[in-house]
Amino acid sequence: MDIAKSNIVKASAGRDRGKLFYVLCVEGEYLLLADGKGRRVEAPKRKKRRHVQFVSAEQTRLSEKIRSDEKITNSELRRALASFRETSNLDQEG
Repeated sequence: MDIAKSNIVKASAGRDRGKLFYVLCVEGEYLLLADGKGRRVEAPKRKKRRHVQFVSAEQTRLSEKIRSDEKITNSELRRALASFRETSNLDQEG
């Protein structure tokens, strides 16, 4: 499945391996990722597509805000990822 803006992905390489992120922007083969904690909205992580793994394309209010380029906060990202982890029971470090 192709990774698009507002999807949830899991880093498969680098020091952030195993962590979940929201895709804030897609730039060719690069993605801009944020989780609201280690990588904030103001300074997203730039990562190649091949170094992440698709996890989910949930349709939530936050994903709608990301797709429509509305302002999002770090606390919204943290809360959404925490609730996603609870419902999906994914093992994650960090």
